Amino acid sequence: MIKFIHAADIHLDSPLLGLERYEGAPVDQVRRATRRALENMVDLAHAEKVDLLLIAGDLYDGALRDYNTILYLNKQLSRLGGLPVCIVKGNHDADSIITRSLSLPNNVHVFESGQASTKKFNDLRVAVHGRSFASRETDADFVRSYPAPLPGFINIGLLHTSASGNSAHNTYAPCSVESLVRRGYDYWALGHVHTREELSHDPLIAYPGCIQGRHIRETGPKGCLIVSGDETELTAEWRELDVMRWSVAEVDASGAGDARDVVERAEALMKSELAETDDRPLALRLVISGATPAHVEMTANREYWRNEFRGRATDVGLDQLWLEKIIFSTTPDGLETSGTITVEKADLDALLPEWKENVIKPLREKAPDLFTTDFDPESTQEVEKIFTDAAAMIAGKES
Repeated sequence: MIKFIHAADIHLDSPLLGLERYEGAPVDQVRRATRRALENMVDLAHAEKVDLLLIAGDLYDGALRDYNTILYLNKQLSRLGGLPVCIVKGNHDADSIITRSLSLPNNVHVFESGQASTKKFNDLRVAVHGRSFASRETDADFVRSYPAPLPGFINIGLLHTSASGNSAHNTYAPCSVESLVRRGYDYWALGHVHTREELSHDPLIAYPGCIQGRHIRETGPKGCLIVSGDETELTAEWRELDVMRWSVAEVDASGAGDARDVVERAEALMKSELAETDDRPLALRLVISGATPAHVEMTANREYWRNEFRGRATDVGLDQLWLEKIIFSTTPDGLETSGTITVEKADLDALLPEWKENVIKPLREKAPDLFTTDFDPESTQEVEKIFTDAAAMIAGKES
């Protein structure tokens, strides 16, 4: 009987990805989030009395600026009190990227990158097979080089990979689920994909996802898997480790009579989203959508209404809720306008760069709230929306 933790993609001390530029952002909470999630994992190992800890790559986020991250990691690994730990390096912490190093505690085994190898735990009757990345741009299929399973042992493959070419992440060490099954192991502990996913039930092949979301593309609960059983059957149970959460929610403004009504709907949605986090801080992106007469009112003064939404977020969650971004994606309703304005890509290409100077620049000066901070003047879709919103504003003022 064996019980172990399968974790991956810890990205310890990951940078904030420009978070500081947002007013009121919980910078300190995000900066420490990966560390606190790692501490939760160590606590979980003690609470569950596991026999082994597996980390399937990207323990670090990239090149280390100093030794503090490694010293912190050593402290946490030492807290495990000798519990065996097996690690493979992934694309973010490959040999070529992590040039700073310190000796890890004696309970930690890091697989080499030159070839796949096996770490046997005779007392547990467990064999862990793994191989680290030598460099980030690893496009070889590692699976075919993994050792044959050892008779009489529970065989576990530890691998950082784009199994079956998961399109949500860059392709590294690609392999097929079929090749993993054919290797004959009892469990494949995978890393690289940041969402939890089970690729096969017999044998179990799984991604646990990352242990802590770091930005708005990593929404929902994050954590690890606890796997237990014997060579005849292994089962995996999910455990949450994250200390703050990210979410995207859509406010349906359809039929709202005015912008105040939309704010009320948003407040109700904020309360619902915050209630799902189990007292964790929440970074929330609001997308305001739907056909509504409030479109003109909000479009005419987006900055004002952004601050109204942010004020309600403070009322709802104080320090627990932060609006990462507010996206206005409504359309006019109940106003006579010329309809949606379409822009052909060929026409737009022909107008550049003159139209930027003669059209977009004065429009920005007269109606700055029409534009998002990341507006792309070469995107026909965004140009169409700007023109349509401007037409709605004019119609609203004339009505």
